[in-house]
Amino acid sequence: MPLDLIDYQYDIGGVIIGAGTSVNIIEVTGLGRPPVRDNDVDQPSMDGQFAGPDYWAGRQVQFDAAIKIPGDPAACHDMVAALQAATDAASVRLVGGQGMTMRIKRPGRPTKSLTVRARKVDPEYAKVEHGYVPLDMEFFAHDPTFYADQESVADIPLGWLTGGGFAAPVVAPIYVQDGTTAANRPAWITNNGTADTWPVIRITGPCSNVTIIHVPTGRTLALPTLTVAAGRWVEIDTRPGYRTVTWDNGGNASTYLSPASRIDLFSLPTGTSEMRWTAYDSTNTARLRLTWRDAYTAL
Repeated sequence: MPLDLIDYQYDIGGVIIGAGTSVNIIEVTGLGRPPVRDNDVDQPSMDGQFAGPDYWAGRQVQFDAAIKIPGDPAACHDMVAALQAATDAASVRLVGGQGMTMRIKRPGRPTKSLTVRARKVDPEYAKVEHGYVPLDMEFFAHDPTFYADQESVADIPLGWLTGGGFAAPVVAPIYVQDGTTAANRPAWITNNGTADTWPVIRITGPCSNVTIIHVPTGRTLALPTLTVAAGRWVEIDTRPGYRTVTWDNGGNASTYLSPASRIDLFSLPTGTSEMRWTAYDSTNTARLRLTWRDAYTAL
């Protein structure tokens, strides 16, 4: 579990800086509205432009900071080394789509996070003998959205009763589904943020012919030829920069998705919405797990 932050603290890949630490933050930029990628085009043979769709660009976060440990230049060097170690991990730096977590705590706001790549950790050692090292740091968040510090999780079993239950008055005969009919069960998912978020969906067997439906929008992920044995799972990662379908052993499972299934559109809107899934399972032990973080447009 990451450490709790206090106001004006920042967690850079596990290294905490800011209030109450030896790294004083002078100014942070890049935490407001992200830059825009516009698609405006000149109107032919007339004044003005046609307004195309605007998309958020990546977010650049810059820290103007200083390490202050009076009389201890070695400790200053140690702090720079800790920041470099946190930002230079080969598991992030050399792997496409990977990033490190930056956690941010502002007054009166919950801790929120960005996934970033380090672009600069630049100390100035002119006054290190006095225990003072100005520090210029720069990070880039390819996804500019802020996310909740803690994950939300929902486990959804398959239901067995047709239509989700009985409606009074109950009249014989009563039909109960068997293992040859795709069962379904609703679940309610809540994104408490102010922006759409992207879930990670894990299907744990035994089951086959899986369909996942976000009811309010009708968005569907269908895997009609998929068969997941007991104890195995397949994971659908809809997050920007990932968007993969993988087996528990790391193998690619994207070929099981139907052509109409759009991972890049399967987001969870703000508020509460209903999620359903269907599959064949004669044991009623298959599970669907959704993991997501509430998403925010601002701190």
